[in-house]
Amino acid sequence: MNKRILILGSGFAGMWAAISAARFAHLNDGQNIDIIVLAPQPELRIRPRLYESNVASLVSPLKPLFAATGITFIKGSVYRIDNNEKIVWYKDAQGETTLTTYDRLILATGSAVNRAQVTGVDKHTFDIDQLESAQAFENHLSSLVDKEPTEARNTVVVCGGGFTGIELATELPNRLRALFGGETKTKVVVVDRGATIGGQYSEALRDVIKQASDELGIEWHLNAEVAAIDENGVTLKDGSHIASLTVVWTVGVQANALTSQFSAQRDNQGRLYVDENLQILGIPNVYATGDVANAVSDNVGNTALMTCQHAIQLGKFAGNNAAASVMDLTPIPYRQVNYVTCLDLGSWGAVYTEGWDQKVTSVRQEAKKIKIAITNELIYPPKAEREIAFAAADPLAKFV
Repeated sequence: MNKRILILGSGFAGMWAAISAARFAHLNDGQNIDIIVLAPQPELRIRPRLYESNVASLVSPLKPLFAATGITFIKGSVYRIDNNEKIVWYKDAQGETTLTTYDRLILATGSAVNRAQVTGVDKHTFDIDQLESAQAFENHLSSLVDKEPTEARNTVVVCGGGFTGIELATELPNRLRALFGGETKTKVVVVDRGATIGGQYSEALRDVIKQASDELGIEWHLNAEVAAIDENGVTLKDGSHIASLTVVWTVGVQANALTSQFSAQRDNQGRLYVDENLQILGIPNVYATGDVANAVSDNVGNTALMTCQHAIQLGKFAGNNAAASVMDLTPIPYRQVNYVTCLDLGSWGAVYTEGWDQKVTSVRQEAKKIKIAITNELIYPPKAEREIAFAAADPLAKFV
């Protein structure tokens, strides 16, 4: 009977895990290895671009790629995992309960924003965390054109000044001008708990973000916490109120809830701790990758972040190592020494940094070209040709 490597999820980590596992099996004459991806849809959704407009186009089909690389796809939504019996239960395309088995499992189910932290968040905010919610936000923005042109209509509040919040906030002035016309006075407000703009970043990067924010007219409320959100806007804990018909929640990202299916240690974002081969600590035969994995990325103790930059490489190592394990061959310890930051800053341009100390090396339009190259080319799936895909899936191939 063939050995089965089952990958849960078709995002950046899941897709690359599958191709990498298929590559390893091919290179090592693993003809008795089945590589299976189980996910809600056979497509890669380009999540890092969901702050942009026309989000419906930010999808790349995976069936041709899977066919070219010998990967089987199962459409379904997983709800239970039994690692003792090596069984996964899921709802299939018809909504029926069914199950499948595995010899090695790779958990690559990603993360989601937590919208249940503040009164009214669940009912009165949007997010751009998933394709469907980003589409709902885009549809809402378009509908504002037909509403009375009040200050509340013309104001968008972004809750959270992290990476996603900054990229969305700096993109919005152009989008609002396109909707309402250049003569309409609009406002973009970022509410953040931090004491400084971009407080989690290097001083050099913070300075660029502040400069771009100032030139774009973005208003920051720092040292601020949201108390409640309703149909009229945002109330802060200091009692002040920001009138707005459009509030976007970008904070509180958590690993997928399936991580709780394992009796293993998780961090404060719900990620499972893994060893250097990305196997979950204390859980045989199961690997975690992408946003569900707390993985040490280098020899000085840096930990992989919840970014596609890390998910892509984590996926390649996880797939390679799961296949090596099932074939009783030598794995490749996960290492990802290089780290870059490329932050889109709307019509101002972008900023590109290198290293964990975030040294700024490019700004404005020069950095914008790099950002476009990354998000429009580098992170997309490889061509649906086996040799090209396998070459790209090599965990030791140069990435960034």
